[in-house]
Amino acid sequence: MGNLTKAQVEKLAEHLENAELQAYEVTKITDDYPDMTFEDAEDIQWEIRRRKEARGNKIVGMKMGLTSWAKMKQMGVEKPCYGFLADYFSVPDGGEIKHDELIHPKIEAELAFVTKKALKGPGVHIADVLAATDFVMPAVEVIDSRYKDFKFDLKSVIADNSSSTRFITGGQMKPVSELDLKTLGVVMEINGEVVEVGAGAAVLGHPAASVAMLANMLGERGEELPAGSFVMIGAITAAVQVNKGDNFTVKYQGLGTLSGKFV
Repeated sequence: MGNLTKAQVEKLAEHLENAELQAYEVTKITDDYPDMTFEDAEDIQWEIRRRKEARGNKIVGMKMGLTSWAKMKQMGVEKPCYGFLADYFSVPDGGEIKHDELIHPKIEAELAFVTKKALKGPGVHIADVLAATDFVMPAVEVIDSRYKDFKFDLKSVIADNSSSTRFITGGQMKPVSELDLKTLGVVMEINGEVVEVGAGAAVLGHPAASVAMLANMLGERGEELPAGSFVMIGAITAAVQVNKGDNFTVKYQGLGTLSGKFV
């Protein structure tokens, strides 16, 4: 159950969304609201989502965060978190990302699943996801926590839309039957230098497990992943800090490349 009032949820949603829209740091909200629950944190995220939709923004996808066992251990958390992707988060492949609109961005190499059937938890598992998937495509997520010095806990992260801010997708699309998602390799380069390599199994052992977990987490709120959903599964590589002027290219085994530049 939640411990925050509706007014507190609305106030915190406005506070965190302003930090995102105006690119300034805040301290983690659990410092001021130590009694807030995970349900409160989700309520704040959904209120930020409602604010964007009320302003005319479209929600164009979902993302999972903290999807590696190593990252969960590092953060001291038991489960991943999810966030939504708004239309203005989308940057075209090869496009420019304005560094000044962000606080301390990092990039992660990911994959995205696009569904052809709805998925509704509880009880969704990997096979359900694979059967419901239309195709898989490469994605790069730009994460940008609004919290000062990246000091946060899981509740604060969930409330802050799981650090979502920008994403790039494109490359090639393939049905899951043509890919070995566990061994699919990824190489990230910044300014021509290899900075990270990884494989699909870094995401909860199998990338489809991330989508299953999302469907089950949404199911707890009576929500579903509709057909035609775009879902980014979480980081295959560690998150790498980027600076103004940096070019990045991510190469995906069998799925082409994605690139962009911070200006």
